[in-house]
Amino acid sequence: MRGRTKITKRLVESTVASDADIFLWDSEVRGFGLRVRKSGHRSYVLQYRHVGRARRYLIGAHGSPWTPETARAEATRLLGSVASDVDVQAEKTERRNEMTIAELCDLYVEEGLATRKASSVVAARADIENHIKPILGAYRVANLARADVDRLLLDVGAGFTKRTARTRKKRGLSRVRGGKGAANSTVQTLSAALGFAVSRSLRPDNPAIGVRRFPGRKIERFLSPAELARLGEALAAAEALGVESPYAIAAIRLLALTGCRRNEVLTLKRSHIDLTHKCLRLPDSKTGAKTVHLGSAAIALLQTIPQVSGNPYLLPGSGAAGHLVDLQPAWVRIRKAADLDDVRLHDLRHSFASVGAVSGDSLLIIGALLGHRSAKTTERYTHLADHPLKGAADRISGEIAQHLGIALERVDQAPIVDIDSLAEHDASALGSILGTVIKTRWLNTDAVAQRLALKVSTLETYRWLGTGPTFRKIGRRVVYAAEAVEEWRRSRVAAVGT
Repeated sequence: MRGRTKITKRLVESTVASDADIFLWDSEVRGFGLRVRKSGHRSYVLQYRHVGRARRYLIGAHGSPWTPETARAEATRLLGSVASDVDVQAEKTERRNEMTIAELCDLYVEEGLATRKASSVVAARADIENHIKPILGAYRVANLARADVDRLLLDVGAGFTKRTARTRKKRGLSRVRGGKGAANSTVQTLSAALGFAVSRSLRPDNPAIGVRRFPGRKIERFLSPAELARLGEALAAAEALGVESPYAIAAIRLLALTGCRRNEVLTLKRSHIDLTHKCLRLPDSKTGAKTVHLGSAAIALLQTIPQVSGNPYLLPGSGAAGHLVDLQPAWVRIRKAADLDDVRLHDLRHSFASVGAVSGDSLLIIGALLGHRSAKTTERYTHLADHPLKGAADRISGEIAQHLGIALERVDQAPIVDIDSLAEHDASALGSILGTVIKTRWLNTDAVAQRLALKVSTLETYRWLGTGPTFRKIGRRVVYAAEAVEEWRRSRVAAVGT
């Protein structure tokens, strides 16, 4: 046992976790201590003896309501009971036999999820607070039956827990909708909590195991080569006209060229990029730390993204040191312009995998490139070296780059182009800071009207009637491809001639 010192908030938060649990014992209340697990989880404990046996009582995890002061006061109270010949740990166990589902869920979040990622804790807490507690919170853990879990699934699926509540944020609202997806997630969280209860001997079985859930919506949306081309065209038009953030455009292209998840790209720091070995070394992801192998097209794109001084992220946000956060608004506008309204950002990841599958790459290779959990199983095969991974990444991203219309050469300097005079510039001269745009000249309404010798209002009328040149909308901007305008002009001349 280490020397005693007064446990303070500063001591608690400054103690660094090690390879084994650390115990710090208080100098004011004998037996009161702090336990720091290998994961970094901090909790307050009380060590005491009852009938000659050493006992340890868990007071609670550091954080509201337990601070060094409140936990020390609780330890003092418990020692008073111990002095009266009460085994407080045995008493706690007996109370747990009468524990409610709400109390179990609180204990599960505090102890069962102590080593889980913050995002997992947030998701579980949402299921618990929004659905489990309102329906089953008052039930006793020992008495919960399979029929109760079945009813939870049906009630959440039917929307019985649907409500709108205020949050702590100013004017913030939380909308709980329920539904079949929420019902499946809720039962999964409850099953995990009941499994935790079994491990703590709070009940002998888990009644949530085997509960039949609602069929999941299996989404298998892959972009065809023609759709990738349309997406690349929309990105190029938005880039040339400057109607979208260049970093948002870069993010979408990078998602398509690497198969990464959205947050992996948005939170990517420049220090994670290893150009020497042609990979990204992500310290954290949905499946933990992983290496993402890059193809030449992805590397060329990375090299063209300008750095903001003092900002460590590849894709800076509006703040001085933050990263791009909300990609969805830009994506909605881009996909609408490309006539891909049903495509999600995550479908770019699916499309990356589908290109590899069509090209004949094995599922082991594709799984390793995408960083699936199952890829860990393949790491034991020594023949799965980096070379086939890099070759597959190079081939897949290169093919997608061709469909998107991204040139592979690095563009170090990008000329500034006046949008009003854009009609005079060929896209090949529009060296973009995020990759050279495809060879299409993009014209705004004024430029098209001038080229066709029409009034802007006449061109707008043609557009409304659907009889004018083919156009594309990028956000609120209307843009025409020069080739389409010229084709329409020739067809009009031919019609007049006949």
